[in-house]
Amino acid sequence: MLNSFFFTQHLDDEEGIELVVHKHWLLGVKSLWFPTVVFTAVWSLLYFTHTQYIVIGISLSALGVAIWWIRNFMDYYLDAWIVTNKGIIDLEWHGWFHRKSARVLYSDVQGIGYEVKGILGTMMGYGEITLEKISTGSSISMPYVKCPRKVEALILQCMENYMHKKNLKDASTVQTILAEFVASTMQKRAAEENMKKIKPKPPVKR
Repeated sequence: MLNSFFFTQHLDDEEGIELVVHKHWLLGVKSLWFPTVVFTAVWSLLYFTHTQYIVIGISLSALGVAIWWIRNFMDYYLDAWIVTNKGIIDLEWHGWFHRKSARVLYSDVQGIGYEVKGILGTMMGYGEITLEKISTGSSISMPYVKCPRKVEALILQCMENYMHKKNLKDASTVQTILAEFVASTMQKRAAEENMKKIKPKPPVKR
């Protein structure tokens, strides 16, 4: 539901989402924990006061904390990789009015790998995934990805399916071009033979 709401706007025609890769959920909990505690504490003050102005002040404070909570959630959830049937879309969310998006087609991928470092990363099963591009020689990466090996395997599978379909499409295009060339040649030869048949014979000298 959330993926359809937030990420379909970045897709091209005939492009579908295979997977949305987020950072480990513990980072989301870490970024939302403090705003949640503050929000709960602010609202709990309503049980100890019934003064109108204090209630208004608490409500406004709660609204500000709610906006803070939503901002942290968006910062976590919208920093993601969208794995599609055509490539990978790297999204970065830096604030309400600052977003970045970069698209890497599978035909431009030179290699993909992952790295798990540290005791915590090994125990919690997260690591960093890196994607190398052919055209620029640069790379994009996402740290703290849960189950990076499975994510790598799925991206490789999507790459294989994409290249297979692309090769079939290229082969079909070549066949179409060859068929049109052969048909054009045969029509040209047929036209030349017809011209020879209707060409008037020179008069016989007496």
